[in-house]
Amino acid sequence: MEIDYRLAFEMAPVGLALSSNRTMRDCNRHLCEMFGASPEQLIDQSFQVLYPSADEFERTGERITPILNRHGTYADDRIMKRLDGRFKGETFWCHVTGRAMNQAAPHEAGIWTFEDLSANRPVKAELTAREREVAALLMDGLTSKEIGRALVISHRTVEIYRARLMRKYKASNTGDLVHKLMAG
Repeated sequence: MEIDYRLAFEMAPVGLALSSNRTMRDCNRHLCEMFGASPEQLIDQSFQVLYPSADEFERTGERITPILNRHGTYADDRIMKRLDGRFKGETFWCHVTGRAMNQAAPHEAGIWTFEDLSANRPVKAELTAREREVAALLMDGLTSKEIGRALVISHRTVEIYRARLMRKYKASNTGDLVHKLMAG
């Protein structure tokens, strides 16, 4: 039996996008459904359209570039934004994994998977862009100093954002906050 790779790409149980220089060159049906978009709204568009803000797109790119350059792969949980349909503008937690097709030039071409985590981890509080970034890195188990280095801000600034998150989620400590973030 011959495998139809195009059909496999289209029918994959996760969202898939092929990229070049942070632009989607192709995507599958699942990605379109997840973001409430048509292929025409995504193909040849910057990944920026999937982010809650242009700043988050830029900062995420700055954060992942050294890791992608070093390892050729990258994965994290982040908040993304639905484009259209009845949930237009809704933010949701998404697990994103990427692999460079050429590790010598990692942004030249890549393949990215997107998995909607909203069924298990709804976004319950209105968060700023920076709060979303700090929350995602807290869930990865990073300390304030490590988050500060990753986001190029001071660890004291990270602690301010963590305190805001704790108030918004009514958490008694960082462990409780992480638990509540993971649970939604």
